[in-house]
Amino acid sequence: MKSVLFWFRRDLRVADNAGLYHALESGGRVYCTFIFDRDILDKLPSRADRRVEFIWESLQEVHQQLVANGGGLIVRHASAKSEIPKLAAELGVNAVYTNEDYEPAAIARDRGVALELNKHSIGFEAFKDTVVFEKSEVLTLAGKPFSVFTPYKNAWLKKVSDADLKPFPSEQLLDRLAPVDSPAAMPSLASMGFETTNIKSILTCGMSGAAQLRDDFINRIADYKDARDFPAVKGVSYLSTHNRFGTISIRELATVAHAETVRRKNIGAETWLAELIWRDFYFQILWHSPHAAVSAYKPEYDQLAWQNDQELFAAWCEARTGYPIIDAAMRQLNQTGYMHNRLRMIVASFLTKDLLIDWRWGEKYFADNLNDFDLSANNGGWQWAASTGCDAQPYFRIFNPITQSERFDPKGKFIRRYIPELSNLPDKFIHAPWTLPPMDAQATNFVLGRDYPAPIVDHALQREKALAMYKAVR
Repeated sequence: MKSVLFWFRRDLRVADNAGLYHALESGGRVYCTFIFDRDILDKLPSRADRRVEFIWESLQEVHQQLVANGGGLIVRHASAKSEIPKLAAELGVNAVYTNEDYEPAAIARDRGVALELNKHSIGFEAFKDTVVFEKSEVLTLAGKPFSVFTPYKNAWLKKVSDADLKPFPSEQLLDRLAPVDSPAAMPSLASMGFETTNIKSILTCGMSGAAQLRDDFINRIADYKDARDFPAVKGVSYLSTHNRFGTISIRELATVAHAETVRRKNIGAETWLAELIWRDFYFQILWHSPHAAVSAYKPEYDQLAWQNDQELFAAWCEARTGYPIIDAAMRQLNQTGYMHNRLRMIVASFLTKDLLIDWRWGEKYFADNLNDFDLSANNGGWQWAASTGCDAQPYFRIFNPITQSERFDPKGKFIRRYIPELSNLPDKFIHAPWTLPPMDAQATNFVLGRDYPAPIVDHALQREKALAMYKAVR
């Protein structure tokens, strides 16, 4: 009898899962697997990686739902490129089904898996699930990939239809799952060399966690456009990690945003839909321009003479730059694995255009520490801030960390949350503690250099250096 192995990856849900649906529709019994891929995990710098625990927790729900419908999840800790062909042969399946992954390393892995499976006459099929539009589905009138977001967004909106957002009813076909005889217990975090983290106190995991956040956000989506830029305000969806690991369907989220935009003229939903479209945009940029994963999208910017001061980089990583909005943002990242999107732009601009450090250093630090790390979006965001990418911020637009702080955290509420040593400073001076008048410093018992570091660079001076550095390669 025909059978298929479905390989879960960045799609940790049972409902509206394109690849799982096609596997269940294939006419045979379906086995399901997830591989804790050692080719990825062994390279992680920390054994207390919140993402590994998020995946582990999210898989519990997937497994339970599969078991409730007569199946189960086969979980292994191994190199996926060898384990998938091995498992497929053990199970005697006719094909392996999965969902597309568009990162260069994943493309190479899948190519190798497909070749190995082919040696045993086992098929390999991958389906679009992570994005609404992929690869070359949205092109210019000349048939070229877009490199500027707004025309891409307009073409995306013109192209999208109900069919593109229609869910795949995979959860309705679970009676076609193959029974799994005494599936081995899921490997523990400890057995894989990882520690438990604080992820569950930061973020609800799994399909149910994603649904809770979705429902909460829908109730306040109308305020998204105005609230999203203020880190002390509950303005964003907080769904980015769920989006990254697919515990909720992008089609479902885009349907909500699109429906609210079209039917109710909801400006908040329209703004959020644009953010989801940015996600598709960066996926197709990396697909068409894989060189951007390791170098500047605009090759001339590979000649930038970065200063790459190790001590300044360490101060940025460790939240001791002397600029409160920068340090508060970095503490948020280091303590929680999350950073507000507005803050990501501010700290990236500061690293590249104040500290004159190569954007790739910051990109890697984010990659190592962000719960929602996604290569295409992380790379796109860093190259945007560094002015080296497609449709990037002009090189001469350099965020002033003080004015950004005053604008987006006017009362210092976010700063006080993560830098309590500044709590007693007046709002007027919390953005730049070195400007605190002596009488106020005495009244608050605040000593710059003792209680909080002095600025490690002068923004005005560094701005001029940055402009000269960029002009030199233009």
